[in-house]
Amino acid sequence: MCGIAGLFNFNKDQPADLKIMQAMLSRIQHRGPDESGVYLGQNAGIGNVRLSIIDLKTGQQPMPNEDGSLWIVINGEIFNYIELREELQKKGHIFKTTSDTEVVVHCYEEYGTACLNKLNGQFALAIWDTKKKELFLARDRVGIRPLFYTRTKDSFVIASEIKSFLEHPDVNFRFSPDSLSQIFTFWSTTAPNTAFQDIYELPAGHFMKVNFDGISIKPYWSLTFPEEGNENKLSFPDAIEELHSLFEDAVRIRLRADVPVGAYLSGGIDSSITTAFIKNIFPDVLRTFSIGFDEKEYDESSYQQLAIKYLNTNHSGVSCSAGDIAASFEKVVYHTETPILRTSPVPMYILSKSVRTNNYKVVITGEGADEMFAGYNIFKETIIRRFWARYPNSKYRPLLLKKLYPYIAQMSGASNAALKFFFGYKLDETSSPVYSHLLRWNNTSRIKNMFSDQVKEEFSGYDPVAKFISKLPDGFEKLHPLSKAQWIETNLFMSDYLLSSQGDRMAMANSVEGRYPFLDHRIMDFASKLPPDFKLHGLKEKYLLKEMMRGKLPDEIVNRPKQAYRAPITNSFLSERSDYVNELLKEEYLKKSELFDPEQVSKLFLKIKDKNQASEVENMALTGILSTLILEKQFVRKGKDGFKDKVPVNCKVIYGHSL
Repeated sequence: MCGIAGLFNFNKDQPADLKIMQAMLSRIQHRGPDESGVYLGQNAGIGNVRLSIIDLKTGQQPMPNEDGSLWIVINGEIFNYIELREELQKKGHIFKTTSDTEVVVHCYEEYGTACLNKLNGQFALAIWDTKKKELFLARDRVGIRPLFYTRTKDSFVIASEIKSFLEHPDVNFRFSPDSLSQIFTFWSTTAPNTAFQDIYELPAGHFMKVNFDGISIKPYWSLTFPEEGNENKLSFPDAIEELHSLFEDAVRIRLRADVPVGAYLSGGIDSSITTAFIKNIFPDVLRTFSIGFDEKEYDESSYQQLAIKYLNTNHSGVSCSAGDIAASFEKVVYHTETPILRTSPVPMYILSKSVRTNNYKVVITGEGADEMFAGYNIFKETIIRRFWARYPNSKYRPLLLKKLYPYIAQMSGASNAALKFFFGYKLDETSSPVYSHLLRWNNTSRIKNMFSDQVKEEFSGYDPVAKFISKLPDGFEKLHPLSKAQWIETNLFMSDYLLSSQGDRMAMANSVEGRYPFLDHRIMDFASKLPPDFKLHGLKEKYLLKEMMRGKLPDEIVNRPKQAYRAPITNSFLSERSDYVNELLKEEYLKKSELFDPEQVSKLFLKIKDKNQASEVENMALTGILSTLILEKQFVRKGKDGFKDKVPVNCKVIYGHSL
């Protein structure tokens, strides 16, 4: 796992700037603290900071093919590199290392862009073709690893993280109004947008070519669902058998590493499944990690202990308090590089820090199971709302919604009228292609009332939901309602929020690589084509997964209903370790920022402080306001945030023949 950066100068007489390259890499040294390297050509440069996991001795980057005509830097892992290496050797390719990086550069040399379809991995890569004078960029199928880009007057600039662009003298930072509107609707931007104007992210499953003729971007993979009624016809027992085989291999190849591999064990079924499969493949004692909360409302420690005892793992747990969240929040925002509406990334940051403290670089985790096997409450909520919409005046049908959110205090005593007020938004618009998410997006959009009149004016005329609908793939309307909801959740929430703000960015902030067997593309393709009833059986979520594990995990874990991963918000920002909150929310600071309405923010904060019982939307509003203001300070104003990494040590520089 690594961090990469690069420059391409469209002005043929302008050489790549080594000092800029090294400064950009210095901003992301947390992604690769072990070593660093730069290839410098006449008009282009690519660089890498490396977290050594495979081929510790000879896997340094940038890395060439046999004749030095191609040079590669990559952030990620190719899990089927052993099989690909054998295939390429039979075709005459000669290898000098045992790294997966060298496999990729030879694979590109042999197959061109079609090589991407052969890779089973998680990656963002850059290949410089010295003959074509062309930069080739690509990102894994679901966007596990990030890759950002921007254009200056004469240059094209890439990096694993946006903060690298702070070191380029020609890159300016300002918020994009459209992106803020997306974030405060969807919880994230929609690719290729980022929070900042003119800074973009290469979409998941896409590749890009940059040369003197310009820039081109094309997809090479997308998650597809069959039309309703055309799902896979295999039997339920056969589906269990095939899933077991696929998942076992997905876990097996993700255990390939020249350093120890651990696993997250949260107490939920997803991490318990991954841990159980690891134990079956390698019966040795496995090192597992988890996080618990001082506040019982969020804590899952009892289930963690049950899984630890059953699976007999060598476990390390860390506890997280509201004060811990407050103390780490500013640094977490620096690493997310986008406004966030939940504090949930902070415990993941603290957990990965614990992993690194215990001298582990790699952990296997269970992300992707909820999206691919229908584990989220939003899927069940959609079924109930559709059921309710048939008889909108029913007194009893909306009561089913109470069962989905027992962790929300306001739900326990909610009346029929209150339920209808909260869940009845566009109840009868069941023909909408995004019906499953209309309620969530509407609730989140209410936070936009907190913005200043100036920002609201910039929002005017832009409807993020309508824009999103206009870009849905052909034939989307023919999908089963569950498939529609899964497609949206996977392409929007998972790729652009979960795998970024809670995944890659929190782990790599502490130089830890996460690996996700549920996101093996073979499993995703298999799951997407299953009958919806195999995934959501009535209101039983992840039905196929749970039946596969029955008798192989404790019944308490298998039968446990989904508990949403959440973290304290109100108590965090009212704790003694949150002095910055009062500073950021002062009227004079808000006026200077011009992002939010000081009066609206003051009313919100006073309500939260006085009553200490904020609604879910009000909690998200407070988190979103604070994270946006922090991000403005760190990036837009380019303040001295204190989080900048040191200049990479022992940065090896390779000069192209033309220099």
